[in-house]
Amino acid sequence: MSVLVRSGLGPLCAVGRAAIPSIWRGKYFSSGNEPAENPVTPMLRHLIYKIKSTGPITVAEYMKEVLTNPAKGYYVCRDMLGEKGDFITSPEISQIFGELLGIWFISEWMATGKSTAFQLVELGPGRGTLVGDILRVFTQLGSVLKNCDISVHLVEVSQKLSEIQALTLTEEKVPLERNAGSPVYMKGVTKSGIPVSWYRDLHDVPKGYSFYLAHEFFDVLPVHKFQKTPQGWREVFVDIDPQVSDKLRFVLAPSATPAEAFIQGFCGHKLHDVLIAPGTADLTADVDFSYLRRMAQGKVASLGPIKQHTFLKNMGIDVRLKVLLDKSNEPSVRQQLLQGYDMLMNPKKMGERFNFFALLPHQRLQGGRHRRNARQSKPFASLVAGFSELAWQ
Repeated sequence: MSVLVRSGLGPLCAVGRAAIPSIWRGKYFSSGNEPAENPVTPMLRHLIYKIKSTGPITVAEYMKEVLTNPAKGYYVCRDMLGEKGDFITSPEISQIFGELLGIWFISEWMATGKSTAFQLVELGPGRGTLVGDILRVFTQLGSVLKNCDISVHLVEVSQKLSEIQALTLTEEKVPLERNAGSPVYMKGVTKSGIPVSWYRDLHDVPKGYSFYLAHEFFDVLPVHKFQKTPQGWREVFVDIDPQVSDKLRFVLAPSATPAEAFIQGFCGHKLHDVLIAPGTADLTADVDFSYLRRMAQGKVASLGPIKQHTFLKNMGIDVRLKVLLDKSNEPSVRQQLLQGYDMLMNPKKMGERFNFFALLPHQRLQGGRHRRNARQSKPFASLVAGFSELAWQ
C-alpha cells in the first residue's frame, strides 16, 4: 500500500488548528457572479433551522453540512471545477500534472516488485481529469504493464461529480451498472478497458495491493476551530447573529468541549469570512502534514512534504514539456502548455503553495538506516521518484 497526498500548505488566511490541526480558509475564486450581500440560500435556511432546533454547531459540523449535505451541499449539488466553476485544480490546468503522477505510480509499482495486480484508489476525484490522465499513461506504457491486472476505485460522495467522472473516463462506450443501495453504487469500464467502481465510503473499497491518491482531499475534511482565551482554549461554534436573523456568526463555547481532547498545536488567528452564502463557496483547510505523520505511528514510512515545483522537477516536468512543445505546431497549444507550466511551477503561484506527501511501507525504503521514528521531524533521504530524481530501474 502506498499513499500519495497533494495538498495546500501556505500563508493564506489563518485560523485555529484542530481535530486534524489545520489552517482554515474559504476557497472561492470569483467567476464575477458573486452576490453583493449575503443572500438567504437554501443551505443558510437549513442551517438556521438546525441551529434554532439544537443550538450552535461546531465549525466541523458547519463544514460537513455546507460541503456534503445530501440535498444542498456544495460538492453534492454542483460542478464547481473548471473555467465555469469556482476554482481550477492542477489537472485542469495541464495534462502534464496527471501524466507525471502516472509515471510515479508505475515507478513505484516497478520498485515494489511488479505485482500481478494493483488497485488505483482516488479519494475525491473531482471531474475525473486526473485519473484520466494517469490512465492514459498506463495505456501508453502498456508494454510495461501488460502482465498486471489494474482496477480503478473512486471514493466520491457527490452524485453530480460521479456522473461527470463516468463520462470523462468511459465516454459511455459501455453502459454503467448502477445500484444506489449498494456500497459499490456504480460500475463501469474505462475507454482503455480498465474496470472502474464508485464508493461513498473508503471502507467499502476492497482490500488488496493498492495505490491511494488524495489530491486536495484532506484540505476539505471538517475541522474544529479553537481560540485562546484567559480561561484557556475554547472551541468556536457557529450561531445565529441575534442582531440579524438571517446571518451567522462565530461564538465561543462557554466551557470545555469534547473536541478539546484532540488539541496538539495552534497557529495565529486571522479570520476569513466563510459564513457568507453557505453552500455556494468551497471551504478548505491547509493540511498539517506532521499530524498525518504522527497518526501513522511509525507503522509506515513517510516522505515529505516537499514543494510542488520540487516534486514535479524531480519527475521530469521540463523534459515532458519540451516533448509536447516539439510535437505541437499550434501557437495556441504551445502558449497553453507554457502557461500551464508556469502556473504549476512558479513559486508565486502553485509551485510553493502546494505540497506532496507520501506514506509507504517501510520495506520500500530498503534497510534499517532509512527507517525513522514517528516523532522525528526531519525527513530522511530516499530513492522514491519525485522525492528524489526519477530513475527507472
